[in-house]
Formats: sequence, structure tokens, C-alpha cells
Amino acid sequence: MSTHSPLSTRAAIITGASAGIGQALALDLASKGARIVLNARRAERIDELAQRITDQFGTVETDQGIRPRAVCVPGDAADESTIDAMLNASQDHFGIVADLIVANAGRGLDGSVMTSDTDQWESMLKTNILGVARLIRKAGTQLLDLQANRDWQTHPADLVILGSTVGRHISPFSSMYGCTKFAVNSLAEAARRELGPSGIRVSLIEPAIVKSEFQEMAGYDPEGFAKVMAKFAPVLAPEDIARSIGFIVTQPASVHVCDVVIRPTRQDYP
Repeated sequence: MSTHSPLSTRAAIITGASAGIGQALALDLASKGARIVLNARRAERIDELAQRITDQFGTVETDQGIRPRAVCVPGDAADESTIDAMLNASQDHFGIVADLIVANAGRGLDGSVMTSDTDQWESMLKTNILGVARLIRKAGTQLLDLQANRDWQTHPADLVILGSTVGRHISPFSSMYGCTKFAVNSLAEAARRELGPSGIRVSLIEPAIVKSEFQEMAGYDPEGFAKVMAKFAPVLAPEDIARSIGFIVTQPASVHVCDVVIRPTRQDYP
């Protein structure tokens, strides 16, 4: 990996990296030279991804010697112990503080406040809201210390938060999920206003329909959702979102891309 790669001096933490957007983003950032901390519940999936990243993009040289380009921290991204482990892993494995944090882990839920499975509400709220808030709090604290001791204009720091178009334009078929993304929108904007003046960029990414494992895990009706996807085809791929994030985090430190809504060209709503 060339030392001139745009992210060669940076380490990234990506939650929910076992599939979809998280996996695509890990590969994209590694291709740009970043060191990667992978998180997901499925340990075997991120172990495979970590090996793929190192095989494809090479090892990294650290003060502790030559290390694999990716390290894994399996666990629930909403648990404080997992968040602490992710932040510590960058320093322990790479010898540097991670300054590119991506809150990607999340889960969907089919149905509205009237029709969705109430037994799943608390789990979704924990993952989609509390997990993001905890990561912002802990990573933001670390980044404030980091930026206070270096020139922010030559050393960008990023918090990237995955929202959804249904967090901006409510969709009746998934309004319980949508309300969690409304909350994420607010968290991101509040964090941007608080952290931006210290040289920390906070970017909210709001994708529309992305073809991945997400829909199946959310419990959407396969036949009904297939019709929606056919109506808007071709829908987005995880790589489309990863490419957009890669653009954002490689901008000069003085350039702050705050909010990005990404839809398939033919998707009019939500």
C-alpha cells in the first residue's frame, strides 16, 4: 500500500461490518490505505473479511512491527464494553488513535407503530439509537483530546453516521424503524454543532433502498419488497454508499460534508 494513499496515516472503526454497507466500506477504506477495526456480532464473518483485507491490500508497519491491516472486535455495537474494545483495539494493534469512526450497525423492522412486532422494539431502539449515542459520546471524547493536541487543518477527524431516507421522509410500512432514524438524524446534527468547531467532522449518510441482507433481517415480506425494488430498479448497491463515504472522508480537513441523501435514480419516495 502506497504511503501516498489518502488514508495511509489513519485508522477507521466500522460497526456492523459483516455484510452490506459495512463490508463494502471496509474494503473501500482499506483500498485508500486506512487501517481497519472491524466490528459485528458474527465473529466468523469479520474474521474472513479481515483476512481478505490484509491479503488484498497488504500489511501495515507500526511501532510494534508489521501487523495485519484489519483487526476484529466481535460483539454488540451498542454495548459500552464493545465500544471501549473497538477504541482500544486501534491503539493496541496499530499504535494510533482511530480518527475515522463509522456508526453503521443498525437493524430494521417491518411495520408501523400499529403493526410492528412490539417484542422487537427495545432491541431495535438499543441498537439504532443508544448504540449510536454511546459511540458518539465515547469516540467524540477521544477525538476531542486528539484534535486538541494536533493541527486539525492537516489532520482530519471524522464521525460518519448511517441514517436512512425514512428518517427524513417517514414511510408508513416501516415507521417504527423510521423513528429511530429520525433520532439518529438529530444526534448527528447535534454532534456536528458541538464537535465541528474542534475540527471533528460529523457526516450523516441517508441511503434509500440498498440491496443487502438488511431487508431479510428486518422481516420485510419478500414478495412485497421485491415489487418495490423492481419498481425503482436498479436499486443501490452497498458499494455505492461506500464510495460516497470514501469521498467524504478524503476531503481536506477544512471541508465538511454534513448531510448526504442517496437514492436510486428512479426512487421518488421515501
